[in-house]
Amino acid sequence: MNQELLNLYPHDLWENFGHICDAPHPSKHEEAVVKWLKSWAADHQVKCEQDATGNLLFTIPATPGMENRMPVILQAHCDMVPQADSDKKHDFLTDPIEPIIDNGWVRANKTTLGADDGIGVAAALAAVTTPGVEHGPLEILVTIDEETGMTGAFGLKEGFVKGKILINLDSETEGELYVGCAGGLDANFERTYKTMKTPADMKGYKLFVTGLHGGHSGMDINLGRANANKIATRFMKRAVVQFGACISTVNGGSLRNAIPREATVILAVPASKAAEFEAFAKEFEATVKNEFAKTEEGMSITVSGVDTPKEVIETKAQNQFINMIFAIPNGVQRMSDSMADLVETSNNLAAMHAENGKMSAICLLRSSVNSAKDALGDRMTAVAELAECNIELTGAYPGWKPNMESPIMNTCKTVYNQKFGHDPKIMAIHAGLECGLFGVCYPDWDMVSFGPTIEHPHSPVERVNIESVGKFFDFLVAVLKNVAVR
Repeated sequence: MNQELLNLYPHDLWENFGHICDAPHPSKHEEAVVKWLKSWAADHQVKCEQDATGNLLFTIPATPGMENRMPVILQAHCDMVPQADSDKKHDFLTDPIEPIIDNGWVRANKTTLGADDGIGVAAALAAVTTPGVEHGPLEILVTIDEETGMTGAFGLKEGFVKGKILINLDSETEGELYVGCAGGLDANFERTYKTMKTPADMKGYKLFVTGLHGGHSGMDINLGRANANKIATRFMKRAVVQFGACISTVNGGSLRNAIPREATVILAVPASKAAEFEAFAKEFEATVKNEFAKTEEGMSITVSGVDTPKEVIETKAQNQFINMIFAIPNGVQRMSDSMADLVETSNNLAAMHAENGKMSAICLLRSSVNSAKDALGDRMTAVAELAECNIELTGAYPGWKPNMESPIMNTCKTVYNQKFGHDPKIMAIHAGLECGLFGVCYPDWDMVSFGPTIEHPHSPVERVNIESVGKFFDFLVAVLKNVAVR
């Protein structure tokens, strides 16, 4: 553990977060952090149960004098998005996260930090152990695999949790209360292809798109950032049409909920056009960097010579793949009519691959309007059919409809004003909070979500603001003290 974390406020929260960083916990591989969470429960004599899906539930009795308060559930997820810079050697299955304190923020050493949602888990536990915290009957629900499919939330069964008020600790801007979120849908494209021998007198090249910010495909989708897959495909389209290029392999992006930061393409170009092609590549980089000068100052689009590939994708399949990726919508599709500055519907072209006879692409569609989400899925299907590609729409999860009469929201609003002298912003989020799924099994839950300020989650430049963590925790403590009497 980075011992400097122990000097930060609040102590118990940051100590918990340090332990979470030490326990590898990428999505679907949460065994180490679950083991630590169980040991924390044993050390503090807290009842801990685990359901068949893998979610953990801690049950804590009320502090003296608070027994008559409404029972509350604090909820966070224990998995993290594993992303690292290309020059960073890091095994997310075995290596600890390396937190660094940097000018008022905590970040990691060239990897995602996991403040999303390690800080939420750490805060919930700290509410139990920090001296002086008053609370009514309390449960802490820690879910698994939120980032790659909300497996924990999908698997939660009726009756496992007893509380009536849920406070989700997975939001990412201090001073904002979230009362609604988008639903989501995965689009998975897949087809096989045949290769052919590379034509004679071709020269091999490698296209490498790198240095993009990436980020959370919901929270950051409206920031105008570039998508590495779209840039690489734009290049391929021009190279094929203008120079007769042949594509050998394509690899870009990896995680459905992360805006892709890098993409590589191995291709071959007629040797007679090599000089002209190389000049085009430099011009292309300058053009695209100019287009994204305000949002992608670190972008790099390089083309370098490599051994000429022995085989390339058969021409028809190549062109269908390029056209399909080019045509797939990406980014914001519509803004909300009911809430200012809220994205209603979007798509993230998260990954594309063509290698060893198999082509694939992965998208994550989001919308707070279910019919719009379904329509976007139909649009994806139409694109796939035109490209003679199989498509499967999976993992649909519902949105969380805002309840502007929510008692816990109103309590939070009052407490925040009393503590900080101004009202919090009431918001909905263009991301898939687990609250939407909880509402299916527990439709009577009164829910709200809040958290500290976390920037650039799902990317190696993720960081959490230290001062905001203190405010977030103080606010959580005050809310617990002011929960309504039964």
